[in-house]
Amino acid sequence: MTSIDVLPARVNTAKIAVGVTFGMNGLALAGWLARAPAVRDGLDLSVAGFGLLLLCMSGTSVASIPLAGPVVQRFGPARAVLGASMSMAFGLAVLGTATLIGSVPLAGLALLFCGFGTSTWDVAMNVEAADVERRLGRTIMPRFHAGFSLGTVAGAGVGAVTAATGLPVWAQLYLTTAVVVAVQIVVVRRFLPHVEPEPGTTPAMTAGQAWREPRTILIGLILLGFGFTEGSANDWLAISLVDGYDAGDTVGAIGFGVFVTAMTLGRMYGGPATDRWGRVRVLRLTAVSAAAGLLLVVFGGTVPLALAGALLWGVGASLGFPIGMSAAADDPVRAAMRVSVAGSIGYAAFLAGPPLIGFLAEHWGVRNGLLCVFGALVIGLGASHAAKPLPATEPTPPAD
Repeated sequence: MTSIDVLPARVNTAKIAVGVTFGMNGLALAGWLARAPAVRDGLDLSVAGFGLLLLCMSGTSVASIPLAGPVVQRFGPARAVLGASMSMAFGLAVLGTATLIGSVPLAGLALLFCGFGTSTWDVAMNVEAADVERRLGRTIMPRFHAGFSLGTVAGAGVGAVTAATGLPVWAQLYLTTAVVVAVQIVVVRRFLPHVEPEPGTTPAMTAGQAWREPRTILIGLILLGFGFTEGSANDWLAISLVDGYDAGDTVGAIGFGVFVTAMTLGRMYGGPATDRWGRVRVLRLTAVSAAAGLLLVVFGGTVPLALAGALLWGVGASLGFPIGMSAAADDPVRAAMRVSVAGSIGYAAFLAGPPLIGFLAEHWGVRNGLLCVFGALVIGLGASHAAKPLPATEPTPPAD
């Protein structure tokens, strides 16, 4: 991606647009995850079967990320976000139809579009956010991710209300689709300008160069560890409360809402904390919080303690992904490819998580299956030192 000088007012406008985009991404995702039990029941799937269905989305997400870097580098974040958000919206609409008619194959097709949309959307909006962050000169990436969390809070709230009032999940998904389409068409026009490279020019960085950088690989492992920690709660926390504590769908949606609310608060205040204590120390502190929350969810024994665990888990999972994305995008010229490569590694968590926890849950229960998150936290902690900021200048990577 080529960076050009813009007026401060344009940067502030782009900051708002990026924040809204993060929020819409969270709303689109949480719009159906909060109602995961209802989707599972509408499709008449077992716990393991639902885990395999989630693999349609996570697998496509992982496969799409390596393509996102070249797309963003060539066409710019605005176009990439627009196309990806429309794919996500279409997938949600088809998922609503699949739930309405009880078609598992159609639901799998829907999640393929959702997977492509959410991963490409994620890479593109993080590259744009990193550009805005650099121009402002302070750490605000966690606040952008707080925008994502606010979107998930809204999605979880809508899920809880619709579950309590008995509104069918397909109707909720249709409404979410309409909102995503209407908002995203407008906000991408406020992104920072992008200058497309001249035809035939050599790209600033290739995927091969990025894959050979040890720091980029380690940042990918940070995203992997903390992404698994976050994603496992997104996919399974509501179901773990419903199945593990014999609670209703409303309690499951509330528990998911507690988690994403805690993530939002962690991200709202994570920027100043990161500027004060540094990326590495913040990563380590949040990992401790996530571990404590996981223990309460699994072994708390009562719904109130499990909800307290969801809160700590949410705080612990809040900063790993935004800090990792900022670290990958430290250099604006190479940001798109590095975010794409690190994200490819990180999204492996979303590929492995659903079927792994689904398999463990089938044999030992959902709550015990969540214990594998501890392994992910160890991986993230082991790679956390790679999040240190790059020097002001860095050498040009060797040519392929």
